[in-house]
Order: sequence, then structure tokens, then C-alpha cells
Amino acid sequence: MRRTKVDRSLMAASVSALALISAAPGLARAQEAAPPQEPDVTEVDEIIVTGLRRGLADSIELKRTETSIVEAVSAEDIGKLPDVSIAESIARLPGLAAQRVNGRAQVISIRGLAPDFTTTLLNGRQQASSGDNRAVEFDQYPSELLSGVVIYKTPDAELSGFGLSGTADLRTVRPLDFGERAIALNVRGEWLEDGDLNSDVESTGARVSISYIDQFMDGTLGLALGYAHLDSPSQARQYKAYGYEAFPGDRTSPDSADGALFLNGQEIFATSRVNTRDAFIGIAQWRPNDRWESTLDLYYSQFDQEETRRGAQWFSNYYADDVAYSNVQTEDRGGSLFAVSGTVENAVPILRNDFNTREDELFAVGLNNEYELDERTRLTADLSYSSNQRREQILETYAGYGLGTGGVTGATPNVGRTLDDISFDISDDGFPTYAEGLDYADASRVSLGDRAPWGGWAHDGAIRFPDVEETIYAFDVKGEREFDGIINTVTVGVNLTNREKMKRVDDFDLFLKNGRQQALVDPQYLVEPTSLDFAGFGNVLSIDLTRALDVYWDRAPILDANFYDKNWDIEEEVVTYFAKADFEWGRFRGNFGVQIVDQTQESTGVIINGLEPGQPIVPTSITEGDSYVDTLPSLNVIYDLGGGHRLRFAAAKTMARPRMDEMRANVTPGFNSLVCSGQTCVAGDEVNPWSASGGNPNLEPWRATAFDLAYEWYVDSTTYLSIAAFYKDLETYIYTQTSEFDFSGIPIPATATAIPPGVIISPIGSISLPANGEGGTIEGLEFSGALNFGTIWEPLDGLGVIGSLSLTESDLNPTANPGSPVRIPGLSGTVYNVTAYYERGGFQARISKRFREAFKGEVVQLFATRGQTEILDDEQVDAQIGYTFQDGALEGLGLLFQVNNLTNSPYQTRLGIDGGGTTTADGGFLPEVYEEYGRQFLFGVNYRF
Repeated sequence: MRRTKVDRSLMAASVSALALISAAPGLARAQEAAPPQEPDVTEVDEIIVTGLRRGLADSIELKRTETSIVEAVSAEDIGKLPDVSIAESIARLPGLAAQRVNGRAQVISIRGLAPDFTTTLLNGRQQASSGDNRAVEFDQYPSELLSGVVIYKTPDAELSGFGLSGTADLRTVRPLDFGERAIALNVRGEWLEDGDLNSDVESTGARVSISYIDQFMDGTLGLALGYAHLDSPSQARQYKAYGYEAFPGDRTSPDSADGALFLNGQEIFATSRVNTRDAFIGIAQWRPNDRWESTLDLYYSQFDQEETRRGAQWFSNYYADDVAYSNVQTEDRGGSLFAVSGTVENAVPILRNDFNTREDELFAVGLNNEYELDERTRLTADLSYSSNQRREQILETYAGYGLGTGGVTGATPNVGRTLDDISFDISDDGFPTYAEGLDYADASRVSLGDRAPWGGWAHDGAIRFPDVEETIYAFDVKGEREFDGIINTVTVGVNLTNREKMKRVDDFDLFLKNGRQQALVDPQYLVEPTSLDFAGFGNVLSIDLTRALDVYWDRAPILDANFYDKNWDIEEEVVTYFAKADFEWGRFRGNFGVQIVDQTQESTGVIINGLEPGQPIVPTSITEGDSYVDTLPSLNVIYDLGGGHRLRFAAAKTMARPRMDEMRANVTPGFNSLVCSGQTCVAGDEVNPWSASGGNPNLEPWRATAFDLAYEWYVDSTTYLSIAAFYKDLETYIYTQTSEFDFSGIPIPATATAIPPGVIISPIGSISLPANGEGGTIEGLEFSGALNFGTIWEPLDGLGVIGSLSLTESDLNPTANPGSPVRIPGLSGTVYNVTAYYERGGFQARISKRFREAFKGEVVQLFATRGQTEILDDEQVDAQIGYTFQDGALEGLGLLFQVNNLTNSPYQTRLGIDGGGTTTADGGFLPEVYEEYGRQFLFGVNYRF
């Protein structure tokens, strides 16, 4: 079992909890001074607050009144959630952690489980995802258009599609419930501290949003409209190490460096992005009488991203270009000799100009009707649709110093490849420092073309077009009946959800025109050189690929096995029957219920027959699937101790649908024609040369039994303390396993002639694919609280702290070998968040820090495929100050200044995961990726009419 590491980080994270504990005597006296309460009623002192404290009070009230264990974020006012993105806000909640993608919080893990274990809803309806799987990317939902988010940590039988780890319900305003006319306008300008890393990409942007809420027809019709525009820059200084290796010492000086670990390859990039999003909401709520209510929700967003990426990469490998190492300085790292500085002789940098685009289009609509048959009976019908489509372009091109025919097949390897001497100084925590000998921004000497060693990459660039589409149709109908007695409400219903997802990736090699002859770039297609001086490398030639791509390169489709394996279709239909009873008995209240989930799944893919050398792949279509039924009971109980104190207990069976990319029906066969090599095979012998890999359309869901126990103390509307423990027993986990497979019907390739005549080729072989296997446990503790110091001493009213600390551990080992040290994706042992704030007389200031311990994350890797990497400890500090005019001609006008990523915290990964990769002698891991995003500044004006 992997134990949680708790050190000084825990101490820092416990600020709010310790503050509450230290204040306990004073708070207890305040409770004692309150009027006596009825034993079965919990009252919380009412404090009228605005701004941050209003949002905090609403969140605490929702957490207090919900029967399930929940966490919540509420808007401070119309269009004013506390962070610039909804993902940032959610990531501050207890037990939740965000993964930064390109410097922005994007996907969320709940209680140590990967984002795919979480279901995301919008106003209670499941949302389609634009990624390869089920995890919704929250940056598609602007915080300005949401009134709040509720994270369900324990199930409610009425909530269909509950995730294994939890459910995130994004909520918009209800105009009739809002109860008054309001117009809110927000404008923010933003800029990046480092200016333009690439001269042709702006480092400034803006955000604009407007919201309108009103009521008509004597308060029976409510309307809410909202629009949010985002034009946000982001950028990154990036470094990546390919690996480390000990080389023979015949080309290493001095001799003291013999046997040292040398960096065998590296890359440096300056990346600039422009993120543009336009989003709209429309809510119409009609309540013609006391018995009927109808609500129509519309949401649309279009998110576009353009990424310009320029830099250099090269091999510093003993076996490439007769590389030699001179003036090497070494040091001991983890018991291993490590080359920290020196000069690499005969390196050949490959210059990269990349241009990537992404277009996401999300649409969601829902119609909800509620009708009261009588005072005790209510019927509800809800119809919804959600679609999400993503189109991407991933483009990379190659260039280098010199001009020749080095990219032409059969040419002398080093023609057009100019050798250089590059000095290096490698840091163990930051960017390395290089000094090159040639001018890689000289347009008269730098030419386009393949510069890779070992004969090259056989192409001069590549362009890929991933395309993912997902649609969800859902219909939900339920009836609710109130009763007298312990059981006060019974709800029964059924939910039907149909989900379809399609992925296509069109891959192309790029070849220089005129027979791959290396070519200089016409100055009209050049922009100002890009500086890599953050790593000491200097400037590199920069090309405007939007105009130059079709001028210099031709495209040729890539129809290899990887291409076919990335294309698939999946359809699933899930019918959920549910029943729930709410009860109240003395100091106890809560609910119990059950769901019966009937699931049918089907995937269409191909058997990728490409076993004949030099012959095209002949894909054979295949459609497979299965169906399953799960019974999921649930229980939520609250025991009121009085005085604002309470205990909660929850128990449930939970499940999550499998990852969609793992459900693909694709199979890639392999045939070992040399199966008899090294052994004697004679006529009559039977051999098993077949093997394969692929997906598994018959995967069963992840299933778990979960228990929760929590203590809560609600002191007043902005002060509370919570301690929660959870335990999840996963009955099964999905991981890659090898099993028997029948290859009958797949043609035996011509290479089988290497097998002696008369030897029997068995159709039975092995296949490696995702499968349901042995599970394990996940358990943790969560501490959270908020303290308004005015609760202790009135003059300090408005000064407060909010914080949480989550400690999680697991013995879940998703491999076929129970003894191997493997961690599940998304699990961070320690996560904490702390916010200090001051808010009074219209003035507000806050500073927040969130920390996430190292974890295994999923990222985009080579060839537009997704893979896992070890992301090191991640933290971020944000701060803001503002003032809202309280009266006079400017009443309602607010000014705001924010700084995100205040400490310029880096994003880092290490080489290898779960014990893999090169390590030092003591088992320590070596750094891989180091990125810095810089600080982001925002100045905003908001006005509410």
C-alpha cells in the first residue's frame, strides 16, 4: 500500500482548521449565549453579507441543507464566481484537485480518482465530452454564466449517472427564483508578464460578459440571458529531456566522466496560444399557476485555440553522428555519477515550427416540466440533448542549418546536416543553459528538411486532424408523493440515456516539394525570430505556417496500423430505474433508495490486417458489444447533535462506465514468422505464432462499495468546520491483461514460409487488451472549514480564512502483477487549499494557494495519442483586490485587479512512471519536462444595474 506523505505541506494546509480549533472556546461561548433550541432543529445565525462572503454563505447553506455529502461553489453576484474559470473554483473544494493543461486548470479529480470516474451535469443533465473519453473539460463553461456548482460526493438515488468518485452539477440561475430584474456587465483586460514569446502572437486579451434577468406577466414568466466572450492569451517556456544514458568513455573527456549518466536528447520550445470562446445561455421559466412549472434551458459555446510552437531539438547521443563530450563536469545525484555540464560535439539541432488549432462546439438544451396533481403528488418530466464536437490540427515541420539533399533517400547522410558544438549546463530544478555555435535564425543558411540522425525520419513534417464527436439524448420521468410519518416523501422514476461517440484521426506525412530537396524559406513567409534565451540557446528561424504550408510541402496519407486503431465508434444506452424514500425521525433525517441500471453497449471498429511486408493494410469491419445490469442501493443519514453540530453517514454501491477509448472494437494482429528460430520445429509440431492488441467492447463497468462518515459544525453563515472520512472498496478495476484469442479467419501471411513445412500453425494465440480485473481500496480524510474572525471579535468582521486538506491513499494496483508498484491515475496523496480574505465597506482582498502532490496524469503524447506521465508536485498562488462603490452616482460599480500564478509555479514531470525509466543508483527519478507559464494579470470593471 502506498502511504500518504504528510510533512510541512500538511501544516500549511491546516491553517483554517487550526484557526477554528483555537477559536473553539470563544465560539462555544457564542453558542451557549444563543437562545435555547428545539432538539430536532438546527439554526444558524443569519448574517447579511455581500461579495465573497455572500458566495461563501450560500455555499455553506447548500452544504448544510443537502441530504447527500456535497461541496459547493456559489457566485458572489450575477456573473461573479470567485475565479477566472470554473475549473479553478472547483479545484479549491475539499477532496478535489485540478490538472493543469497548458497552464490552465482543465479536468478535475475527485477523491483520488481520475476525471473519467466523474459525471458532469448541467442543471442536472449529463454533458457530452469533447475528449477521447468521458471527462468533461471545464474550460468550455465560462464561470461568468454559472450561478454555482455542486459536487455530490455521496449518491442520491434520484440522480442518474452518478460517477464512481462523484458528480459535478453545474448550475445556472433560475429567473423566477431570483425574484428581481438585474443587469450585470463585466469587462476585464488581461496581459502576460513576459510579453510575446512568439512575435506574431499577442500576449494581451480581454473578457466581456453581460447577464440579464427579469420577470414578466405578473411574475409568472422569468427570463435569463447571458453572453460571455473570452479572448485570452497563454504561453509557455518548455524544456523536455528524452532520457539519460551511460555511454562508453572513448569519446568522453576528462576520464573522470567515464560511466556518467548523460542526457541523450532534449528539446526547447517557446509556445504561444490564443484562446477564444463565445458562450450563450438562455433560460425561460414559466409558472402560470401554483401547480405547473416549465423551464427551458439553452447553452451554447464555441471554444477556439491557436497554438504557435517554435524551438529546437537535438540528440546528444553517443551513437548519433559520432558525438563526443568534452570539458565534462560531474556530480553525484542519488548515488549515480551525473554529467551536469560540458560540451557536446557533433550535434545537429532540428528546428521546429509547429502550428496547432482546436475548435470545440458545445450545445445543450433541456426542457423540464413539473406538475402537481394535488397537494401531495408531483410529476416531473425532463427531456435533454447535449452535443460536443472537437476538430483539431496538429502540425509540425522540420528545418536545420545548411543546404543540401540530406532528406533524399540514398543520399550521403550528412549532406545538408551541419554539425555543431553545443555547451550545456543542466539544472535539476529549472531550465538548462545551452550555448550553440551557429546562427539558427540566419535565413540564408537555415533550410527546410529532415535533419534527424540514423538516416532521418523519412518525412519533412507531419499533420494530423483528430475529430471527436459525442451526442447524448436523455429522457427522465418521475413521480413524487408526500406522506405523514417517518417516511415523508417517496420518489420513483426512470431515466433513459443514449450516448454516441465517434473518433477519427486523419494522418499525413509532409514532404518537401521537388523530390524532398531542402529549401530556403522566402522572406515573405518569415516572422521575427523566436528567442530561446530562457535556456541560453538564442534565436531560431520562425515561419508563418498559415501561409507557407501549401507552398513548400505536399501531403501523403499515413495508413498504418496506428491510424486505423485511432478510429472507432461507440454507442451505449443506459436505462436507470430508481426509487427513493426521504425520512425524518427525531434528530435523524435522510434518504435511502435504489437504482437498477440496465446498460447496453456496442462498438464498431476494424481488425487491422497488415501482416504482409510492403502491402497495404486491409481493415475488416467488426461490431461487438454486451449488456449488463447493476443494482445500486444508497443511504444518506444526518444526525443532528444540536447547536449547529451534526454527524453524517452514507453507504452506497456505485459504478462508472468504462473509458470509451478502451471500449473500441479494434484489433491489431501480429504474426511471429520466426517462432521456430532457436528451437527445433519438425512436421507435426504445433506452434502459436499469433498475438494481438486492441480494445474491449465487452468491458463491464467499474464497481465499488462506498462508505462516508462526517462531522460538521455550523457556527454561523460564514463559519463552519468539517471532518470527513471515506472508504471505497473497488470490486473490479480495468487494466491491460493478456488472454487467449482465436485468430481463425485471419489470413496467414506469406512470412509463414519461415516455419518449416508440416508444422501446424495453431489459430489460438494471445491478445493484450483492457479487461476487468482485481480491485482494491481507496480511503481518505478530508478537513475543511471557514472562519470569519468577526465571529470571535466583532471588530475583525470581514477578515477570514477558508481552507481544506485532503489525505488519500490506495492499495489499488491496476496491473496483472499484484506485487508491482503501480499507482492509479489521478491519485494525489496530499491536496490542500487555503484562502485568506478581507472584505469590508466595499473593499475586498484575497490570496489563495492550492497544492497537489505528485500524481499520474493523462496527457497528449506522440502521434495525437494519449498516454500517462508522472506529474510532480503542483501548486498555484492567485491574488486579487477590488472595490465596489456602495452609494452615490457610482453605486454598483466595481473595480478588480487579479494576478494568477503569482509565484510563476512550474509544471514538471519525471522520466518513467511506476518504477519505469532510467533511475539513479538509489532509485531516484530524473527530470523530464519543465515548463513555466508566467504570471497573468487582469484588470476588471463590473457594474450591476
